[in-house]
Parts: sequence; C-alpha cells; structure tokens
Amino acid sequence: MPLTAWLLLACAAAYATKLAGYLVPPRWLENARTTRVAGTLTIGLLASLTAMNAFGSGAGLALDARLGALLVAGVALWLRAPFLLVVAAGAAAAALLRWAGLE
Repeated sequence: MPLTAWLLLACAAAYATKLAGYLVPPRWLENARTTRVAGTLTIGLLASLTAMNAFGSGAGLALDARLGALLVAGVALWLRAPFLLVVAAGAAAAALLRWAGLE
C-alpha cells in the first residue's frame, strides 16, 4: 500500500477515535472513578512522553543537555514558578549546557 493510503487510513482512524469520544453516554463520564482514571492516565502519558523525549536518542539512552534542562525546569516547578518562567529556565539551561560542550 502506498504511503498516501497509510496516511489517509491513519487520519480516518484518528477521526473515528475522536468521534467515538462524542458518542460516550454522559452518565459514564460523570462517574467519579472514570474521572479519576482519566486524570491518572493523562499524567502517566505526559510523564512517559517527557521521559522518552528527555532520555531517548534513537534506540539508545542519551544523557545530555536535555537532562539538565529537565532538572532545571523541575526545580522551577517545585519552587512554583510561573509556567513561562519554567520553560525559559529549561531552555536557558539547555542552551548553556550545549554551549559548554555537553551535546
């Protein structure tokens, strides 16, 4: 199958998934357990995405400037800094570490 067909199939699957979300009965979403599970899944998915982007490099593990940026951003979050400052601090830390030679 050509790449275009795979791309269209993926688009259709994504659209069908989104449409299925609208077809869920409202009483299912009002359940306290459903709300708790949905919140937990969101946090887990975001944490795994962050870990993969921070430590992954191809098929291997990379400990580079991204780790330093993540640590600085984590400290800024722990200190309850505004989100824009957290992002700026992480970016500045990555830039400084890369400038210092840590790829």
